[in-house]
Amino acid sequence: MSMSHLLSIEDLDRAAIERIVSQAERFAEVADREIKKVPALRGRMVLNLFYESSTRTRSSFELAAKRLSADVVNFAAGGSSVEKGESLKDTVLTLSAHRPDVIVIRTPWVGSAELVSRWCNAAVVNAGDGKHEHPTQALLDVYTLRRRLGALDGMQVWIVGDVAHSRVARSNIIALQRMGAKVTVAGPPTLIPRDIEAMGCEVRYTLQEMHRADVVYALRMQLERMTDSLVPSRREYAAWYQINSRRLRPRQLLMHPGPVNRGVELAGEIVESPRSLIAAQVEAGVVVRMAVLYELLSGARPAEKPSLRPAPEPQPA
Repeated sequence: MSMSHLLSIEDLDRAAIERIVSQAERFAEVADREIKKVPALRGRMVLNLFYESSTRTRSSFELAAKRLSADVVNFAAGGSSVEKGESLKDTVLTLSAHRPDVIVIRTPWVGSAELVSRWCNAAVVNAGDGKHEHPTQALLDVYTLRRRLGALDGMQVWIVGDVAHSRVARSNIIALQRMGAKVTVAGPPTLIPRDIEAMGCEVRYTLQEMHRADVVYALRMQLERMTDSLVPSRREYAAWYQINSRRLRPRQLLMHPGPVNRGVELAGEIVESPRSLIAAQVEAGVVVRMAVLYELLSGARPAEKPSLRPAPEPQPA
């Protein structure tokens, strides 16, 4: 099965997720070398189109493309013709004139990545569409857990916090279940979508049973949405749902998509603890996104393995 776009983690079966994770592991070997570039996508163009600010996602896609020797164009909506009222479609059509091979897009609008895939010939990667999905985050989380635990079959993963606004939660619920894990979401009733059980996960409104989890995945508290009075206060949220050294058992692993609100969803002392995989998740971002870009642009040649020889340095004329 070759990929033409990555719009939703739902597009990937278990075999496809495992293939991307295995490819990322091969690229991780390259990351340890002195020369980190490989020529796999030389001559290809990757366009990063970001309507929302994002330090780690955008920089890791940019680094991933450059390590594969692709050309990269970054387009941030701020300070562009978008501010003058240019529509998403007009922007995509204008940028398509440059003939990008891949468009990586993040927007605040649900379904935008799918629309873009209809308007252009490029492969489209959804880097987050509103509160809908964030498939590459789920892939790097699976990669991170697989490296630490091996197979995920039968593992208990608790996703804790602001599930209602979290595209990371939706993508991870799907991806982790595809890999055989059992998923429970937990948080205040106001922050758990009513229909979330339809995705196959269990729901808890307290952390009383969290000791059963092998992995605790804390979500970023979307503080910009706190004006909706969805929780009484940050202090009260922290009292009931903050993951801290008292609530996290010694054998449990901790994850978080970043950036962390220290003192709200996570106590500061456990962010850098040996149980925390947060730094490993950030590190995984580049190699997993390399694997996604490679998968999209080499799908027509599935038998071909990427050359992992370093890209030769350009010679002076």
